[in-house]
Amino acid sequence: MTRYFIFLSYKGTAYYGWQLQPGRRTVQGVLAGALGTVLSRPTAVTGAGRTDTGVHASFFCAHFDAVRDDLGSDSQLIYNLNSILPDDIAVSRIVKVRSDASARFDALSRTYRYCISRVKDPFAADTSWLLFWPLDLQGLNEASAILLRHNDFTSFSRLHGGNRTNICRVTKAEWHEEGSMTVFTVSADRFLRNMVRAIVGTLIPVGRGVLDPQGFEEIITGRNRGLAGQSAPAHGLSLTAIEYPAELFI
Repeated sequence: MTRYFIFLSYKGTAYYGWQLQPGRRTVQGVLAGALGTVLSRPTAVTGAGRTDTGVHASFFCAHFDAVRDDLGSDSQLIYNLNSILPDDIAVSRIVKVRSDASARFDALSRTYRYCISRVKDPFAADTSWLLFWPLDLQGLNEASAILLRHNDFTSFSRLHGGNRTNICRVTKAEWHEEGSMTVFTVSADRFLRNMVRAIVGTLIPVGRGVLDPQGFEEIITGRNRGLAGQSAPAHGLSLTAIEYPAELFI
């Protein structure tokens, strides 16, 4: 058997997240079904992580095993896959990797982007959170920089989420404006379930001047989910990048 990484993007609006769930339509289930069809045998896929219901990915990676060893050079396979996949899932590449490579455990970092729209936009309704409140970008960036000084993010973890550890190393946390959008970009070696949405939901009061950066840091050091704000809506969140060691690829 030969192992491959498959790179794809998807709009998560119509799915109950990435991970397989009985009786639910998930990205993993749809992709595995399409691969099984084009390869003429049941094919399991393992994703880089699990995105929640309604969360999107402009960049995602999964791995699968196949009998054939030439899939990475078969452009017809990608065409066939995209022909049977729904319009909200698109495969871009299939690459041969080491037999022990894992799309999940070998990821060095992941990057998420959260979009907040300041004006009503029908074309962004499924991919951004509509907020009319003005937000202080300087205050948001000052508070976000505090994330890089800490590594225990229990305050932003889902209660009873089953995490073995709440330790993460955040390497980037920045806000900027793109036209009518206010965008938060965050990178880390790993993320807890619901972590980015909980961070955004807690930072919004900072942007509104209701909470100061010191208060935000106290929420982090309090290590209690009850101290943090409500999670921001799922549809504003997208996974945008995953970094892997070069030596995985053949």
